[in-house]
Amino acid sequence: MKKYILFLIISFVSSCSSDDFKSDLKKESKIVVEGWIEQNDFAQVLLSSSIPITDVIDSTNVLNHVIRSAKITVSDGVTSEVLRVKNDKNRIPPFVYYGSVLKGEEGKQYSLKIEYLNRIVQAQTTIPKTVPLQSAAYIKKNVTDTTGYVFIQFDDPKNEKNYYQVATKIEGKEPIFVPAFYGNLDDKNFKSQSVSVQVNRGVLLFPKTKFQPYFVDGNLIYVKLRTQNKEALDFWNSWQNEIVNSKNPIYPSNTSLKSNIKGGLGIWAGYGQSTLSIQTPAKK
Repeated sequence: MKKYILFLIISFVSSCSSDDFKSDLKKESKIVVEGWIEQNDFAQVLLSSSIPITDVIDSTNVLNHVIRSAKITVSDGVTSEVLRVKNDKNRIPPFVYYGSVLKGEEGKQYSLKIEYLNRIVQAQTTIPKTVPLQSAAYIKKNVTDTTGYVFIQFDDPKNEKNYYQVATKIEGKEPIFVPAFYGNLDDKNFKSQSVSVQVNRGVLLFPKTKFQPYFVDGNLIYVKLRTQNKEALDFWNSWQNEIVNSKNPIYPSNTSLKSNIKGGLGIWAGYGQSTLSIQTPAKK
């Protein structure tokens, strides 16, 4: 399996304006978190220290900033568990903190506490109600094409406020679900309760091949519709804006990414989730 990275949190490479450039160089590095817990799944957390703006950013340097010896506790207010760090060779960075006791449940609140050296980092999130995917299809512009796009359909619940994220994973090629480009949705922009969306492939960091926004024949594609909170929507939108503005998702422009982490940077998010699979036609 090819090694990819969605370690978006290294986007916090001391994001700053030019006026603050020199002062930011002198600041102590910050703990950066990318953590989530989905409905009916265990928590996962990626942990690093922020990368100085003067450093070269590549896969080797990223590994040098990974934090592997923190104590991470997740709690639903009744049950608590300390996450265990595992080496996942299919991911970059390969060190991920996993839960094995608490499974995410709709409507529950989950707290995150990170203890590392003399620092404590905390956050809270709630898992929103899941909205089921109705259908997912792989559609080509022309029958003879070997590429196409994924289209999904779902019903946005009436009289409920919802925020969504669409993510995809290609079996055997991507070890994780990758947020789709322009896949963060606010239901205030929907024209009707029945929603149809084109899904564009998300941006991967350190890919083996050139980025392509479409999908190709011969792949098994998993499509996930996540419900998320406003804090997560704001975070992912700000991350996406960095890609659009600077054309480099690991080197943000002049504004910091949104964060709900107290004492650090990044995101701790709860997601409802509904997943469908699509088998594309065999390669000719």
